[in-house]
Amino acid sequence: MQGCRHQLRQHWSLAVALLLFPLFLAGAIPILPTFDDWTTLVSPSFEPLFSKERFLFFGYHWRPFDSIFGYILGLNPQLLFPTLNHICVVTGHIAGTFLLYKLASKLQFGVTARNFTALFFLLSPGMLATVLAVDGLNQTYANLWALVAALSYLSLHRRKKYVFWIVFLWIATLCKENALMWFVITPILAFGFNKISVRQLRNDFLVGCCFIGLYALAIFLLPSNITIHPEYVPEVMKSVKDFFKFLLTTWFAVDFVALLHQPSRNLIIAGATLLLSLPLLYFVFIKNRKFFLEKPLITLVLCHLIAVAPHIFTVFSMMHTYAGLPFAAMIIGTVIQRSNHRKLLRIALISYFIAAIFVDIHLWRESYRSGLIGKEMAQNVVQRDVSKPQNVFVVIIEDDYPRLSSFCVIPSDAFGWGRAVQYETNYAWPKKLNDTIISRTGDYIVTANTIANQKIATGEAESVWIVDRKIVDIIPSK
Repeated sequence: MQGCRHQLRQHWSLAVALLLFPLFLAGAIPILPTFDDWTTLVSPSFEPLFSKERFLFFGYHWRPFDSIFGYILGLNPQLLFPTLNHICVVTGHIAGTFLLYKLASKLQFGVTARNFTALFFLLSPGMLATVLAVDGLNQTYANLWALVAALSYLSLHRRKKYVFWIVFLWIATLCKENALMWFVITPILAFGFNKISVRQLRNDFLVGCCFIGLYALAIFLLPSNITIHPEYVPEVMKSVKDFFKFLLTTWFAVDFVALLHQPSRNLIIAGATLLLSLPLLYFVFIKNRKFFLEKPLITLVLCHLIAVAPHIFTVFSMMHTYAGLPFAAMIIGTVIQRSNHRKLLRIALISYFIAAIFVDIHLWRESYRSGLIGKEMAQNVVQRDVSKPQNVFVVIIEDDYPRLSSFCVIPSDAFGWGRAVQYETNYAWPKKLNDTIISRTGDYIVTANTIANQKIATGEAESVWIVDRKIVDIIPSK
């Protein structure tokens, strides 16, 4: 009994993770797909399993694990989608918490430091856009396998060390390509905590760069029809904005729905969560700023920036905060390890986690409500379009209603260009969906009906659905 109590005191953050695991599952499973969730590789796929697109390129990405997962969902969509997605994502996040705790221990964090490192990663609102997302699978498991790779690098020796490091990082990269950054992050991290020499840092850094180069060569040589979306083209001002977005979503447990989503705006709640976040920021970055001149924290800040750099220089959304979250957690753990300001530390941590838990619950609620809108719209269409058309054209009237990330989506995004109807019918109908978006200017209803009548008259569609916010008007064939 005494041994159990000692273990609990040593690893209490892991006990918290295990206790919260069923609660995380119960919260995540009811969240329904919205927007990109309907069309990503981790949505149901009905293409053959053994095809080059599934194992090589599929659209913009080389993510075979996502593609195989989509095939599994396609075997029984209504049973598996999105339930299996949520189970796997939440499980991956809890497993990542355990791995990060182990990594902090390997880097010789003390008991308190490694427990709060794990707890920050577990509960920080920066994890929400990934852990609550239907398509968060790739980001979650890229992080998980990268942590496994880092632990292998720090724990093994000679040939085994490099074999396992490279294999696990290759798996992480095939989950999501931003994991490539860990090929250079791992030796930098090891050097920052005096686990390798300068010479080994140089050699292993070059090894990592070589594998990044090999991945780039593979992308160039493998058959693909990738075109760079304009949104992914680097721009200075966009990157500056994304950098500040990265700082805000990483370090502040602020209720961004209450702050940024105009229909839900509540400046009292936003201000209260902001104020509760500030003591931890003061403790880490002001009261203990001297530690940021030391090698461990310089290293962690550098690793943090490298981890999120691919997103900052292309597209950064709240989901991408997750890529750097292990390093943010270890920055806090390192400061806790070195600081003697215990009273301030207690105040800072208690106030931060009060804010974080409140924000976690609120943003979960908004995600659930957003998905429910799409389901209600789809059920309404299923009841009214009695012809059960196989070929449908969807006209979406541009919705200028405010949205915020994956937490507060507009109705047409929740409807998923008609994919929500496919889900409600277990993909029995419609089999074919095409869509267009028209501007909400002029007599847009007349424009939408004109398009609908043209599609029906030319036989391009058996039915046309006109989506005007939550209302779906059905134009059947004569």
